[in-house]
Amino acid sequence: MLILTRKVNERITIGDQVEIVVLKASKDKVKLGINAPGSVVIQRNELLASVTQENMRAVAGPLDRLEQLIPALRKQLHQAPTA
Repeated sequence: MLILTRKVNERITIGDQVEIVVLKASKDKVKLGINAPGSVVIQRNELLASVTQENMRAVAGPLDRLEQLIPALRKQLHQAPTA
C-alpha cells in the first residue's frame, strides 16, 4: 500500500488517465475530486459491498426455488404412465 500526504489542491495521478485532487480537508474528513474517463468505474467501497451482497441474494433465490421443485418433479416422473 502506498501512503501519501497531500494538502488541499494537491494532486495524485494514477496511470495516464486518472487524477485525484484534494478539494477540502478537515479534522476527520477529506473531500476528493476524481478526474477519469467514463470507462473507469469508480465506486465507494461500502456501496460496492452492498451491491455485491444483493447480487448474491438475487442469484440464491432462484436456485432455492429450483431445489424445492426437484422432489415434486421426481415424483411426477415416477407416477407418469408408461406406454
